[in-house]
Amino acid sequence: MRAMTETGFPTAPTKEALERGETLAPRFDAAGLIAAIAQHAVTGEVLMLGWMNAEALGLTLKTGEAHYFSRSRQALWRKGETSGQVQKVTELRVDCDQDAVLMKVLPQGDGGACHVGFRSCFYRRAEGGKLVESP
Repeated sequence: MRAMTETGFPTAPTKEALERGETLAPRFDAAGLIAAIAQHAVTGEVLMLGWMNAEALGLTLKTGEAHYFSRSRQALWRKGETSGQVQKVTELRVDCDQDAVLMKVLPQGDGGACHVGFRSCFYRRAEGGKLVESP
């Protein structure tokens, strides 16, 4: 039997089990968070990087809609609950040591993901030491 952590997710018993096993055993950081990347399921565009606590990850898996944890507000939130920019999760992956997740999502609303109003939070590129808006 796998040991359960206070997060409600199991702990991988070995490094091999963590990296190659079939058990979802996310490794949250000291603040109880895990990085979560949202990628457009059709275009492959990276839309945003957010953070999840165990509750947000659990709700995402249960509902099929992206939930995050706001570090600034110290609160759980469902993406799109006020903006309409809900993210329907089509696939959730973990990285090799299970300390980050990648969600392939279908953005709802007008397809935007960024709270500033852009489709992607990565709307600027570094060029010559300055930030330039990208098309």
